[in-house]
Amino acid sequence: MGRCVSAIRGGLESLAEPHEIIVVDDASSDATASTARQQGAQVIRVERRQIAAARNAGARRARGDILFFVDADTLVNPTAIQSALRSLRAGAVGGGCLPRFEGWLPWWWRLGLPVMERLCRCLNVFPSGACLFCTRVAFQASGGFDESYYAMEDCVFVRALKRQGRFAIPAETVITSGRKLRAHSFMSYSKLFMRLTLLGPRGVRSRRGLEFWYGPEREKPEGFMTINRGA
Repeated sequence: MGRCVSAIRGGLESLAEPHEIIVVDDASSDATASTARQQGAQVIRVERRQIAAARNAGARRARGDILFFVDADTLVNPTAIQSALRSLRAGAVGGGCLPRFEGWLPWWWRLGLPVMERLCRCLNVFPSGACLFCTRVAFQASGGFDESYYAMEDCVFVRALKRQGRFAIPAETVITSGRKLRAHSFMSYSKLFMRLTLLGPRGVRSRRGLEFWYGPEREKPEGFMTINRGA
């Protein structure tokens, strides 16, 4: 969390953008809150253990008219932030920065990720909620993150955003942790894929079977920043 907040603050300060940083501490049991405050972030505590609810809680607290939703294990950078802002100020209602993963990855992920990124850019689809951004107007019009979903809420949110207008995927990427990709075997991912394929939305409307998101290592906060263009 400390690295995430530091990267956000450093990126925005280098661009001289007025901003606020909010960390939503969703039932963590570590030093998340104190670490975030030491980095100058606002902290709000929720007890939902649900990604969508945490993100919505942060958006309700935010005052800016541009929202960035950043996972706690993701590092943004000035060029990605600047490109995202440029897209919004050119008329996009929202978008997302594709992630590059930190650390060693299994061979099957190393083969698949470049193909996935190319498909995402060609088809304008977004498979990750590591760094999403949108205008406040589009966020409110889309209804925010659907709290009936315990996973894949970012995909549902992106579809809702696209109904409001243009969705942008900047060329610039962000860095996110590869620990989840290393922590689960090929067989585990295959079982998860089959579950989601067979059950569809029903497969993500409770935490059952969603250890990929809600295992012990997933108990982390959601962080994001807002930018106030009127400041």
